[in-house]
Amino acid sequence: MLQYKSKRGAAALERLKIFEGVPPPYDTRKRQVVPDALKLIRLKNHRPFCSLGDLCASVGWNSQAVVNRLEEKRKQRGAAYYKRKIARENLRRKAIGAKELATINTELEKLGY
Repeated sequence: MLQYKSKRGAAALERLKIFEGVPPPYDTRKRQVVPDALKLIRLKNHRPFCSLGDLCASVGWNSQAVVNRLEEKRKQRGAAYYKRKIARENLRRKAIGAKELATINTELEKLGY
C-alpha cells in the first residue's frame, strides 16, 4: 500500500511505473530477473492470484487483447533474435578453431595484437 496523501507517498506514486507486457522502449533492453520476486518462490500453489492485466480487464480495461497480441509478437522477435545469436556464436567458435587463422594469429601476436 502506498500513502498517497502524504508528500513522500505522492512523490513515490508519481515515480511508479506499471506496465502490462513489455512496452517498446524496454523490449530490446536486457532484462534482469530478481529471484526473490519470482511467482514460483513467493506464491504458495494453493493460494489464488491474479495478474495486473486480469484485474484491469475486470474493471473495464479494453486493451488486453491488444497487449496479448503485442506480447506474442515480442516473443517471436525474441526467439528469432536468439536463433540468430546462437548461429553467430557457432560461426565465431568455428572461426576461432579454424586452422587458417592459426598463421594469421601468430603474425598478429608478433605485431602486438
